[in-house]
Amino acid sequence: MGKKKIATKSEEAVLKEGVSTETASARQKVQKVKQRVETGRIYIKVSYNNTAITATDIKGNVLAWVTAGSLGFSGPKKATAFAASKVAEAVAEKLQRSGPFSVEVYIKGIGGGRDSALKALANRGFDILSIKDMTPIPHNGPRPPKARRV
Repeated sequence: MGKKKIATKSEEAVLKEGVSTETASARQKVQKVKQRVETGRIYIKVSYNNTAITATDIKGNVLAWVTAGSLGFSGPKKATAFAASKVAEAVAEKLQRSGPFSVEVYIKGIGGGRDSALKALANRGFDILSIKDMTPIPHNGPRPPKARRV
């Protein structure tokens, strides 16, 4: 098998390594501090199957997002008003330290959790500047399927 070599470091190498790890940890601490955001946007997408809420700053950079599925709701429970309120509370919890506190709310889709998600955001202390409904509405859309003959 042979002899094992044991590497020994000089005191200078150990000191240099110690200094480099200290500066690296200081850099990591600086990067972890998030900037405080005062105004932002909250996008609420409510469908028949799920509820998703995304919080962004004014430029569109995502700060936090949560869906009903990520909170553990499954199947038809994801589309309920209760799940939507829990999703809104989870987003508010994520934004508690960094902000934004003044928000513009954009709601998209039709589902049971539209009103409850908005009420939950208002109850968590957000200053809602505006509410905009962005639900896509077809202006006559594609051709419907042919009539069924029985």
